[in-house]
Amino acid sequence: MSDLKTDPEAAVPTPKPTVHLTESLEDFQSDEQRSILDTVSQIRKCGLEAVLPLPQIVVCGSQSSGKSSVLEALTEVPFPRNDNLCTRFATEITLRRAPVDALRLSIIPDEGRNAADTAKVTGFSETIEDFSELPSIISKAAAIMGISSGGEDSDANSPTQAFSKDILSFVIEGTSRPQLTVVDVPGLIQNVTKGVSEQDKAMVAEITDYYIRQRRTICLAVTQASDDYANQPILTKVRAVDPEGNRTLGVITKPDRLPPGSGTQDAFIALARNEDVFFKLGWHVVKNREYEESHFSIEERNASEARFFRTSNFQTLPSDCCGIDSLRVRLSGLLFDHVKRELPNLRRDLDAALAETDAELDKLGASRATATECRNYLTSLSLRCLEITGAAVNGHYESAYFQDHSDTTFDVDSPTSVRRFRAAIQLVNRQFAEEIRRKGPKYILASKPQPLDGWDSGTTASSPKRLSHEEAIEWVSRVLVRSRGKEPIGNYNPLIIGELFWELSSKWEHFATSHVDQVSEICTTFTRTLLEETCPRDVQSRLTELKVKESLQRRRERAAEELDMILEDKRDFPAVYNHYYTDNVQKARTQRMEDRLEKSIEAATHHERMPGCNSNHTSASVDVSVAINHFHSQVDRDMERYSCEEALDCLLSMYKEQRKTFVANVTAQVIERHMVRGLDKIFSPLDVNHLSDENVLKVASEPASVRRKRDFLRDRQQKLRSGKEIFRDITGRVK
Repeated sequence: MSDLKTDPEAAVPTPKPTVHLTESLEDFQSDEQRSILDTVSQIRKCGLEAVLPLPQIVVCGSQSSGKSSVLEALTEVPFPRNDNLCTRFATEITLRRAPVDALRLSIIPDEGRNAADTAKVTGFSETIEDFSELPSIISKAAAIMGISSGGEDSDANSPTQAFSKDILSFVIEGTSRPQLTVVDVPGLIQNVTKGVSEQDKAMVAEITDYYIRQRRTICLAVTQASDDYANQPILTKVRAVDPEGNRTLGVITKPDRLPPGSGTQDAFIALARNEDVFFKLGWHVVKNREYEESHFSIEERNASEARFFRTSNFQTLPSDCCGIDSLRVRLSGLLFDHVKRELPNLRRDLDAALAETDAELDKLGASRATATECRNYLTSLSLRCLEITGAAVNGHYESAYFQDHSDTTFDVDSPTSVRRFRAAIQLVNRQFAEEIRRKGPKYILASKPQPLDGWDSGTTASSPKRLSHEEAIEWVSRVLVRSRGKEPIGNYNPLIIGELFWELSSKWEHFATSHVDQVSEICTTFTRTLLEETCPRDVQSRLTELKVKESLQRRRERAAEELDMILEDKRDFPAVYNHYYTDNVQKARTQRMEDRLEKSIEAATHHERMPGCNSNHTSASVDVSVAINHFHSQVDRDMERYSCEEALDCLLSMYKEQRKTFVANVTAQVIERHMVRGLDKIFSPLDVNHLSDENVLKVASEPASVRRKRDFLRDRQQKLRSGKEIFRDITGRVK
């Protein structure tokens, strides 16, 4: 798997007679470690590695860094290194404990492949009994992936590539196999050369990034001593995804290439001591085969390595940081601790993924191929919608549907808030009433003895215009002049009250129409959100077009018609039968008289200093005749002004009562009657029953993509449930 054919390791190793691993791998794991790692292996066997990131070891580094030798030494699988093929794609080696020895190879296709290519790639499956068969099998796999061998026999007309995102999977089973998964990724390309493009360079970097950024991956960052480690990109990459080095173990290869006693050798020894590039997991040094050792067996290779570390300057390092045997022991402990720590998180992720998958399947519902299946589905859906909408309209929010994001700020423009439909309607009704109260009148009329309460005193475009008392009298006078009939001077046409009221309340229609539009939008948002939550998108869109959209539109039209009738009634002369109206008019008149009387008494009051008293105490006396004359002098002799005062008093009292009535009529007769009440009936089981088979199929039949999605989700669900069973079985074993 080396990337340089001139590398001393590039010679073809002597093939082993069978798929046999040495007993040294038995030392890789203790019984407790096997028990824990067996859990991950079983989960992986369920197919969950495509669903959840599982604990694994990834060997990564630059081209020709010797990472393939590290992989071979760890797994004792003699990969071919003469054709430079294995470095063209990721290789996943899974060791499993099984009663029978076997080695199976398959290809895991890249997710970006089309259906035809995926079928072709997944169709590759080989089982071998001898490692000597590996070169030909790997060449065959590379050809299926579309990777050119570069030989004379390669087809110049067939589309080929230098690298692939497909994964070659080795599953090695046997009675003495440790539970382990190791991934070898293509070596990072530093310089573009003949046969390797910038696109290839980017693809290799992308493959490496995909593996090392997975949070449950232990990265073996291979750094060759024959090159300055500051120039090797793998260190930059692993520190970017694992800045603390919590899951990265640095591995130094080819230490025998360093001149003894040189500054470069000292630098790499310092690196191995974790003194420069710091990883919490530390560093390890392994020696690769020399050219003359290319024919060595695993045992001979290990003996040569041990001899080097006994005699070189690297002997100053702790023995547990040197050699492949100590790397196995060290890595087994790291992997065990890592897996044991990650198992609770993995279980939580599995539970969350299962809950999400169950929810997606529930949303898809049962299979919908026939008219009967579609009708049953729509009936079930309508019952669910009926239940939720009824609860929302009545303000009963106990269901889980209403609990999501319940702590967020309530906003009627938010679909989440609108789920609580009654609360949203109550809020906008109150806002409408307040808007009519504060911004509803065209003018703010300063009346005596007090102005209208609660009117908006702002200066915005929508704010009422403020009129002083004299300006208000002048406005009433203008209307009175153009409304005069045969009534005697000093009297006014009672119909003037209607004209004044119509002008003062002329903005009500705008506010009421806007309120109906807002409630209509809330109804639309509520039903859209409900359908989004309870049925697939294709059913949602078709059901909306066939039934829901039309029902909501009819309700909006009936509400508009009802509002038009209320506004038409408002254009008639306002009739008031509430005794509060006459009470308020009388109070206004009495208040004016009291104000005049108070001024008259004050004008007729004479204060004299008390005789024989040295203090400033005075006595007050009121001249009744003066007070009476003063009172009569305040009576306006202008009978027209008197009529304006009377009309203004009547207007202010009437406006307040009519405003309350208008708000009540709009909220009860328009909003509640036509837009809120019966919202749960817009899609009911009765509607489903009345649909023809043709329309039922039109609404609910599922496309092929949905069937494929259901099959995918069911497969995913089965895998997750199997994983859940595995966790249930090991409860109490992991402490």
